Amino acid sequence: MTVTTMRITSSDGIEFDAYVSRPEKLPAPAVVVIQEIFGVNEYLRSVADWLAQQGFLAVVPDLFFRQEPGVQLTDKTEAEWEKAFKLYAGFDEEKGVEDLIATLKAVRSLPESTSSVGTLGFCLGGKLAYLMAARSDANANVGYYGVGIEKNLTETVRNPLILHVAEADDHVPRDAQAKIKERLDGNPLATIYTYEGMGHAFGRPGSQHYNREAIELAHKRSLEFLTSKLTAVPAR
Repeated sequence: MTVTTMRITSSDGIEFDAYVSRPEKLPAPAVVVIQEIFGVNEYLRSVADWLAQQGFLAVVPDLFFRQEPGVQLTDKTEAEWEKAFKLYAGFDEEKGVEDLIATLKAVRSLPESTSSVGTLGFCLGGKLAYLMAARSDANANVGYYGVGIEKNLTETVRNPLILHVAEADDHVPRDAQAKIKERLDGNPLATIYTYEGMGHAFGRPGSQHYNREAIELAHKRSLEFLTSKLTAVPAR
């Protein structure tokens, strides 16, 4: 595994950075890892490194670059939480999806990647993964405890998607979860896994609701899904 950065150009001509973790065997199918509200921090980089260890080319774009490039926050201090929520409030979701689509195109152009690229995101990134399943041609999409998906249920999921839903998520009320499930029920491209008793961010080590058993199960399901969908696409 080797780690570098790459520059990506947005659709409106602005360059931004992405963290890249490369597997030992190349070319490889790729996964665009989508950040929480804390930026491209140590945790997100560790997710990318884990994916690289599983044989994927992992790329984590800096989606807060339009507000402040290089944000790296934790969930350990009140000041960091305050800044994270301020960045979240100022985040342009439409531009964020456009920047992810630009990232998708850039990753596909890398000689180290095959033509097969998916997305995987947490919290804010979980919703953006859902939107990528609806708006982009990403080959597979994974969302962990995505916040606000119920606000975009008029959009149609057109590419494979799995959602990991925390049953006791205080940021995604039960009625919102019910609406999401009702909307996606019957769509053969979408699968929802619900984790009973789990709270928001049950996958982030050190978080209030972290649960090792639950996240290991979720990651197992994600890997099986990504392997199935991304390795099934012929390399270019």
